Amino acid sequence: MTTLRVLGLAGSLRTASLNRALLRAAQGLAPAGLVIEAFDLISVPLYNGDVEAAGDPAGVAALKGAIAAADGVLFVTPEYNHGVPAVMKNALDWASRPPRGAALDAKPVGIIGASPGQTGSARGQSQLRQAFEFTNSYAMPQPELLVFRAHEKFDAEGNLTDEATAKYLARYLEAFAAWIARFKAP
Repeated sequence: MTTLRVLGLAGSLRTASLNRALLRAAQGLAPAGLVIEAFDLISVPLYNGDVEAAGDPAGVAALKGAIAAADGVLFVTPEYNHGVPAVMKNALDWASRPPRGAALDAKPVGIIGASPGQTGSARGQSQLRQAFEFTNSYAMPQPELLVFRAHEKFDAEGNLTDEATAKYLARYLEAFAAWIARFKAP
């Protein structure tokens, strides 16, 4: 069995973020043959065409390299003000450059997210899905994972404690592994 390598990106920089906790839970619940490696976006500066023209900063080069080396990318996004947070959109903007041959081009991607609100990051996920049309990334259409009232589903240390959410996450990851395999060359 070939191991599928997934790069996980959490769209919050806070150490105690619910989305970082969801990414850690995904790492622990990944099915056999799927390995999720987390990449911290803290080192990725705001996109600036002038900076890009001078050459990718180290954090950007590392992000692009990690995406290129992965079989798929798992975006774990919160929702800020009814949309995708700036740190997540910024990572996507850098990873979509240059337009031809970008790291995200033809890459299978998954989108999950957690929020204390009732919609569980639905709007943020929707905005990411729209952006993936431009990047020519293959966003998995179903199933979706929208962890609502997330503050009630993780303990103070960031461990996922809700059994139903853990089951949904495990099913999502199995589906994501199958999605990635559809695009993997034999």
